[in-house]
Amino acid sequence: MKRALFALPVVLVLILGGFFLWGLNPDRDPNAIPSVLIDAQAPEFALDGIPGLDTPGLAKADLSGADNPLVVNVFASWCVPCRAEHAVLTRMAREENIHLLGINYKDKPEDAVRWLDELGNPYERIGADLTGRVGIEWGISGVPETFVIDANGIVVYRFVGPILSAEDVRDMQEAIALARSRSGAGGTS
Repeated sequence: MKRALFALPVVLVLILGGFFLWGLNPDRDPNAIPSVLIDAQAPEFALDGIPGLDTPGLAKADLSGADNPLVVNVFASWCVPCRAEHAVLTRMAREENIHLLGINYKDKPEDAVRWLDELGNPYERIGADLTGRVGIEWGISGVPETFVIDANGIVVYRFVGPILSAEDVRDMQEAIALARSRSGAGGTS
């Protein structure tokens, strides 16, 4: 019995060490985190717009019936990776004609307005998730996260983390093309 008690700390260190090595593995894909929303309807929600911003709020009703796929980006002004991906999303919205919608996650409205004034506002709609409740419904693990929604309001793809590299953009473009094919929309606008 005493030997088992002496071995317990060693076993715990081995388990924790294995967990840390797994977490630090550069080949691990954080997007591999499963989402129950894939191939399911987007969750029910209704968010008011950000006070002080003219962009309308966002609700589930806005996520279906569009002529093309929608991209829902969860962001915050306090999120450094969100700042890094903002230029990529802005370019995609402008040049690839994607419909970009936003959920502003646990942000002070004045900070969000200042951030969008500084960097530009590529979003057609933005819901202010002041409490983070809607983020929980979407199952986000942090910001930024981005979802591709088809014309029927079905979640086709989830991207965890900032969209920065050419590979990230390619993955998003493929997801948008998949959503278009599911929707029967073959156009690019």
